[in-house]
Amino acid sequence: MAEKTAKPTSLIDWLLYLEHLHPKAIDMGLDRVRQVKDTASLIPTFPLITVGGTNGKGSTCTMLESILSCAGYRVGCYTSPHLLKYNERIRIEQIAISDKELCCAFDVIESARSRCNISLTYFEFGTLAAMYLFAQLKVDVAILEVGLGGRLDAVNVFDADCAILTNIDLDHMDYLGSTREEIGIEKVGIFRKDKIAICGETNLPEGVRKQINTIGAKLICIGEDFDYKADIIQWNFKGPRGSYSSLPYPALRGSYQLKNASVCLTALDMLRDKLPVTANDVRRGLLEVTLPGRFQVLPGKPMTILDVAHNPAAARVLADNLGALGFHQYTYGVIGMLKDKDIASVVLALKMCVSTWLVASTHTSRGASADEIIQALKKVGITDEDKIHVFPNASAAYIFAREHAAENDRICVFGSFYTVSAVLGVLQKS
Repeated sequence: MAEKTAKPTSLIDWLLYLEHLHPKAIDMGLDRVRQVKDTASLIPTFPLITVGGTNGKGSTCTMLESILSCAGYRVGCYTSPHLLKYNERIRIEQIAISDKELCCAFDVIESARSRCNISLTYFEFGTLAAMYLFAQLKVDVAILEVGLGGRLDAVNVFDADCAILTNIDLDHMDYLGSTREEIGIEKVGIFRKDKIAICGETNLPEGVRKQINTIGAKLICIGEDFDYKADIIQWNFKGPRGSYSSLPYPALRGSYQLKNASVCLTALDMLRDKLPVTANDVRRGLLEVTLPGRFQVLPGKPMTILDVAHNPAAARVLADNLGALGFHQYTYGVIGMLKDKDIASVVLALKMCVSTWLVASTHTSRGASADEIIQALKKVGITDEDKIHVFPNASAAYIFAREHAAENDRICVFGSFYTVSAVLGVLQKS
């Protein structure tokens, strides 16, 4: 346990304190967080939706948040990580929580933690603070994004009325397993007996399906219990209890967002007795949803795309989306990643999309150096030194791209939240 120090007073001080409170940044398990939750009497009295999966969690949470907000509900939404400010992680009525409210919540969780005489990780502490704020500020419904895995993630200390699995792919293998089946079994740990369990994975491993049956959750699967069809300008949804026709495409770019939207509509379909929404709420919610850093195309020229894609599956989707944007003579790829990711597979997925690689070091404990990324480039056959440039950070790489890209070229920034965050910081200053 950390040594006793003076209690923080500002948000900056609190976040520095949380970073050093526990000896491990990631410490899978629910015992410690459950003790503090019970001591703080954090028992949700409002409907709770939990969203897990390898990719698409943030988009799914944000679409749910948008539709329910359009329906007039006071929505609490907890997502991670943040891009520019920690406050982004906790939103009520689509507005990031204030520093003052966060500090108050941290103070309450710290008091409960101290009484338990145990430590919490940064993420665990923040998860409990989010739930405290949702209760104190009287939300009508809360949406929680799972951090890592599912079964042993801090979010899973709360029982959801509806749990969503967006998809299963290879990521965080050091913690979750080396196969899709092993990873999937960990992720469906957010499901509960006799509770709604929505699955957006189209290729569900048999072992994962057996695990869901063992849990006893009410499984509702894409392609079996709900589905969607699309044409160029609109799409139709058929759910387990109802359907929508002639829906607008979500404001979030990428055709894959239709699957995420279908998962959202299925959740709302199954929860309509508690949280009824109208067809107009759905349409408005889809049109008004925003989520920075997920295939975010910035206005102006040269075209700039920001995408936090950091695993092979997300990189393949990014490659497809870049291809759908039409021809661009030259693409500058600003890449910065974490060293525990499959860097070579991410690079391979985007190999044919990038003309020049602007390789940046990421300065965190998990960050990959530019040299490590260059080794991955060489591993997949990208060896032309004229097409590889090295930078101390993503900000410098992006500034180089802006200075050298012609009006009809494009710049794609990807690889991690840290990378996109750094570039957003440059844009904010300018």
